Amino acid sequence: MSVSEREPKAAAPRLFRMDGLVALVTGAGAGIGRMAAASLAEAGAGIAVTDRDGAAANRVAKELGRNAAAFVIDVADEAAIVAGTRAVLERFGRIDVLVNNAGIARRQSTVEMSRETWDQVMAVNLTGLFLMTREAVKPMLAQRSGSIVNIASIMGHVGGGLYPNPAYHASKGAVVNLTRAWACEFGPCNVRCNAIAPTFVNTDLARPMLSDPTMRAKLESLHPLGRLAEVDDLAGAILYLASPASAMVTGHSLAVDGGWLSR
Repeated sequence: MSVSEREPKAAAPRLFRMDGLVALVTGAGAGIGRMAAASLAEAGAGIAVTDRDGAAANRVAKELGRNAAAFVIDVADEAAIVAGTRAVLERFGRIDVLVNNAGIARRQSTVEMSRETWDQVMAVNLTGLFLMTREAVKPMLAQRSGSIVNIASIMGHVGGGLYPNPAYHASKGAVVNLTRAWACEFGPCNVRCNAIAPTFVNTDLARPMLSDPTMRAKLESLHPLGRLAEVDDLAGAILYLASPASAMVTGHSLAVDGGWLSR
């Protein structure tokens, strides 16, 4: 019997199940990170809920139940990343999925931005992501399986916007290409690395800007779907890239953008 003649396997929902796997999510105390942790938990994964805010991490872990645990990790602190990753391994014994979600934005023009502000954005959005991956990928490489999902941005694919945001653009553009580099580096050990590129999402990070009715209306008009994203709009993309459903996908940045990049 040829490959094409074989009886097809039932795919859904089996492909999206993550029973027995462990996912570490950064910035999981609220917003996109909280949603990612909840979505992966619903698929059966054990969840390491990490955040620099220990109280927030504990609240989310409690919501998710006994297969979740909270850890305090500030991704701008290398020592905290090393110690936190070690604690996750001591608690769960493995790491199969890393969702690099923690991020910040400082919306200032180049001539107004101080070196300190630039460094703050890079420390979290890029260096912190690098350090978190460096530590979490070690057990994945050893077990020869794993999936890394980086939260990038549409601003990692385009240079324009309605306001200057150079540090954020630079950091997220670097995340997109670092995703490709890691796909090549880790692929021989069956560790995949992908990103999602969300549009403007209704979270605390964007709320100060979205509270301006004129700005919000303009942003909505630039989306072919005519609206901004809610955190739940990202759940499917994160679950897809983290789970066996995307077993042959690596080095990809998946836009979840209501059509923004198609303009």
